[in-house]
Amino acid sequence: MTSEELDIEFKEAVDLINEYTEPFPADFLLRLYAYYKKATNDYSRPSSSKPLITAFKTNALFQTQNITPEEAKKAYIELVKNYFLYRK
Repeated sequence: MTSEELDIEFKEAVDLINEYTEPFPADFLLRLYAYYKKATNDYSRPSSSKPLITAFKTNALFQTQNITPEEAKKAYIELVKNYFLYRK
């Protein structure tokens, strides 16, 4: 898969998540969050009005610290595919 193809597939996965209207499990959202931040090179500090949520977000980001943005995109895509494949 080329870099351009990966970017297109990643954007499609992000769009699918953003268009979905039912709630997602919290652990799934944390993994999506971490992979998305890593894939997009977004190094802003995690924040929430609740300190515990900020701590969970920070922990999720630590778990992705040793992967590349390309690996994060692939992991995000796979996570989304598996979620929608097995949710029924």
